[in-house]
Amino acid sequence: MTKPIAVVTGGAGFIGSHAVDALLAYGYSVRVIDDLRGGRLANLEHVHPGPDLEFHEVNICELEENSEIFAEADLVLHFAGIGDIVPSVEHPVDYLETNVMGTVKVLEASRHAGVRRFVYAASSSCYGANPELPTNEASPIVTEYPYALSKYLGEQAAFHWMKVYGLSVNAIRIFNAYGPRSRTSGAYGAVFGVFLRQKLEGAPFTVVGDGLQRRDFVFATDVADAFVQAGLTEHSGQVWNLGGGNPQSVNRLVELLGGPVVHIPTRPGEPDTTWADITAITRDLGWVAQVSFETGVQTVVDQIDYWVNAPLWDVQSIAEATEPWFRLLSAQGGDQNGHK
Repeated sequence: MTKPIAVVTGGAGFIGSHAVDALLAYGYSVRVIDDLRGGRLANLEHVHPGPDLEFHEVNICELEENSEIFAEADLVLHFAGIGDIVPSVEHPVDYLETNVMGTVKVLEASRHAGVRRFVYAASSSCYGANPELPTNEASPIVTEYPYALSKYLGEQAAFHWMKVYGLSVNAIRIFNAYGPRSRTSGAYGAVFGVFLRQKLEGAPFTVVGDGLQRRDFVFATDVADAFVQAGLTEHSGQVWNLGGGNPQSVNRLVELLGGPVVHIPTRPGEPDTTWADITAITRDLGWVAQVSFETGVQTVVDQIDYWVNAPLWDVQSIAEATEPWFRLLSAQGGDQNGHK
């Protein structure tokens, strides 16, 4: 019996590689598209080379509408894009080209191949700095910086392709994903990667503000499972929020990791708390997080050597990396000392 085919863009990246694992477990033959700017082949080495996995080193912006990679594909999970938030204020064109026009290229290839379902990896950053809590899918859209704008426009493009061309689309707005294989290079970014490299070095954790801010962390394998379910369900045209549903403070993360702390200024344009209302995704997909925060953190710590080559950030290098962010966004939310 021929296995159904799934295409995963960004499949050598963080969430994408976990989605590849989940699809293989569900009995799919998987084709991965990744240009390896953010992804790593090491994230797939346990399944590639393999009989049910193809790897294509391709930039999504260069995809042709009749790309053979999509031929006879049943399902497309679209994760590829630029994920770093802070540099987006300096490089908005790059973000819009990749996260919007790159998405359009994937949509066109999916449409021409007659794909049954397209699932878009959207971002909770679309809800802005002061969302209603817990945040449901009807909450106002407030894009505070170019990354958030680019991800939301990509989402809108996906649903436009559904409206105009009949491509079946679902989208999942991911809150704070964490876990093994998260990015280890590039710009200053998500707290887990920063803290794990600091822990390896015995350096202090650079805690933003007082550390009381809470994030709705959700483990990577739970995220991957949600995307597969969004691809398999009969529901179509849906947007779902995805988080653990149980926000944790940065101080709690530091407590679990263990180590000294140094505090750095709060960044304007970022929420004090992210908290996904997961009522809809639980109701529609039967999705329930399987990995507790404590178990997830321990799992990551057990694999901490993965981050040995990640950049080591300190107070000075973070200040330099985030200077454009403060300069450009402080008028919206405050200065480097958090003052309005």
